Amino acid sequence: MTPQQYIPLIAVGLALLMVVLRNRAPRTLRPQYLWVAPAIIVPLMALAIWGTSKQPGASHAPFAALDWVVLTVGLILGGVAGWWRGKMTTIEKHADGTLKAQASPIGMILIVILLLGRRALSAFLEPHAAAWGLNATAVADAFLVFVVGTIIVQRVEMYIRARRVQHGGTDSHVEATA
Repeated sequence: MTPQQYIPLIAVGLALLMVVLRNRAPRTLRPQYLWVAPAIIVPLMALAIWGTSKQPGASHAPFAALDWVVLTVGLILGGVAGWWRGKMTTIEKHADGTLKAQASPIGMILIVILLLGRRALSAFLEPHAAAWGLNATAVADAFLVFVVGTIIVQRVEMYIRARRVQHGGTDSHVEATA
């Protein structure tokens, strides 16, 4: 590996370390703002996908039916990962009425596995996509759609549970692990 290839690995490692350290203690959860991250990410990802299909001189054709299937599978798998990650987040209501959320270490392990898996799959799938009759751009974009599905479904899951806890219910995750 060249030094240029180590830079992204070091950056991801530092980012993961910061996230793990930040998630050691519960943080204030404001359910009314859970829509903000998806509202920023979805248009950016849509723009990225649209941009890859509209590049001047691009050698790929517009997405065919199989390409849309690949994108849909990425979205569904991302939704499953997001639901699981959102479910693993503990949400508690404190005496002063504030909600506190703490990401599970299992959720952090999931993120690391997903990052490594994405890297391994993209390195394997993208060069072989044409041989399997797939559009390499659709395969790459499926990873973007996976991220979108993860973020949206995680936030929806957390919002539903936070509202339940806020109105006097219990966090089903805490009951399941207690």
